[in-house]
Amino acid sequence: MGARRGPGADRADVNLPLFRWQAPGPYEVAFSTRRGGVSDGPFESLNLGRRTGDEGERVDENRLRLCSAVGADGERLTLGFQHHSIVVNRAQAGSRGTPGDSIWTDEPDLPMLALGADCALIALARTNGDQPALAVLHAGWRGLLDGIVEVAAKTIGGRTAAVVGPTIGPCCYEVGEEVAAPFRDRFGPRVVHNGKLDLWTAAEQAARAAGAVQVERLDLCTSCNDDLFFSERRTGKPRGTQGVIGFIR
Repeated sequence: MGARRGPGADRADVNLPLFRWQAPGPYEVAFSTRRGGVSDGPFESLNLGRRTGDEGERVDENRLRLCSAVGADGERLTLGFQHHSIVVNRAQAGSRGTPGDSIWTDEPDLPMLALGADCALIALARTNGDQPALAVLHAGWRGLLDGIVEVAAKTIGGRTAAVVGPTIGPCCYEVGEEVAAPFRDRFGPRVVHNGKLDLWTAAEQAARAAGAVQVERLDLCTSCNDDLFFSERRTGKPRGTQGVIGFIR
């Protein structure tokens, strides 16, 4: 079944640079960059977050452009109110602001968006059974430690595949011992080196511990690549957010 063509779907001139996941199943999953939108200043240009100080109309247009680029219906887009939790919510068409940091669905043509600007953006897809299921996650260091990946995997059920998208890398993510110590305890000594935290590896290990049979990583640092991504650690606020969008075809 093809994606519905809702508002934004006729923006034929929109050509966004995206990192797409070739997910094993009827899934469309892509990670956005900061390019291809209409915002300016510190939000230039594809800022997807309204709680950033950007103009709401520009954010709405950017979201429609992203939906258009992946063939999704912008009116049905679901986003949550992210607050570094392990709450996983079922997607509801057009829903905005339900507290939680992961959204999942087993319904077709129901696009979901999770946002980040250094935190790990992750997608999980069910790879067995008759009914597909998909989740998108915002996973900061708190969420990874508290188990958001495991909660999302348990929620969608079955065997899963995962992808870890653009995230601040071990090249740039300096942390104090109050963060480093619990990460070493939970994920082993290799996730911290010279005071820098490797969220890529921690997220991969969390996905595998949750039963993922396949884990892919982009290994793209949001802090290093200032031409591609927004980064809280690099610039502070105000700044925009990129996202992971996903739906079942």
